[in-house]
Amino acid sequence: MDRATKKGALSETTASEPVICLKDIVKTYGKGENKLTALDNVSLTVMPGEFVAILGPSGSGKTTLMNILGLMDIADSGEYVLDGIDIRKSRENVYARIRNEKIGFIFQKFNLISKYTALYNVALPLLLQHKSYRESKRQAAETLKRVGLGERMNHKPTELSGGQMQRVAIARALVSDCSLILADEPTGNLDRKTGQEVIEFLQELNREGKTIVMITHNEAIAEQASRIVRVEDGRIIA
Repeated sequence: MDRATKKGALSETTASEPVICLKDIVKTYGKGENKLTALDNVSLTVMPGEFVAILGPSGSGKTTLMNILGLMDIADSGEYVLDGIDIRKSRENVYARIRNEKIGFIFQKFNLISKYTALYNVALPLLLQHKSYRESKRQAAETLKRVGLGERMNHKPTELSGGQMQRVAIARALVSDCSLILADEPTGNLDRKTGQEVIEFLQELNREGKTIVMITHNEAIAEQASRIVRVEDGRIIA
C-alpha cells in the first residue's frame, strides 16, 4: 500500500519493503582492452533495520558498490530501488536531494571541511535542506552531545583526534534523521580501540532502528554486523 506524501516529497518505504533493492547491476570502466568490469550482475536486498557488512579485499568492487548505493556513481545497467524510488527512472538532477534526505554517510577519511567547526560541519546537511541557521545549529549541537562531543563542538577538525573526527562524521550522518546509513570503512583510519568504539556506536544505532550498510575489508569488523555480504572480482559470492 502506498503511503500518502506531501506534493513533491520523496516517497517512503513501508516496513515490509526493502530499503535497498539492486538487481543485475553492471558497472564497467574504460574501453576496449582497458575495459574493467567493477560490478558484474550484482543483486542485493537490504531490509529495514538490518546491519549489513559488505566484505571484500581491495579491488573487489565493494567501493564501487557503495558509490552506486550512495548515488555517487551510476550503474551501466540493472535496477536500483532506494526506499521506494526507482533510481534508474529518476533524473540525475534530483540525486543530491535524494542523498540528502534518504542517506547518512560515514567515510573512512571523515570528509570534514577543515575550515569549519564541528558544529558547522554537522549543521551543513540541514542548511542544504534550507532549514534556518538557528534551527540547524540547535539540532547539530544536540547530535554532537549525543555522540559525546558536546564539549568539542566549536573545535575545528585539526583540533580533534581521529576518533573525535569520526564521531563528528557520525553526528553529521545522524542529524538529518535518515533511516539509512552508509559507512565506508568507518574504522579504517582509527586504532583498534577507537575503531571498536565506533562499531559499538553503529550497533547501538542499529538497535534503535537505523538500517546500516558498512563497507570493510576487515573480517573481525564485518562479523559484528548482523549479515555479511562477501564481494570478490565484482560479484557477490556469499
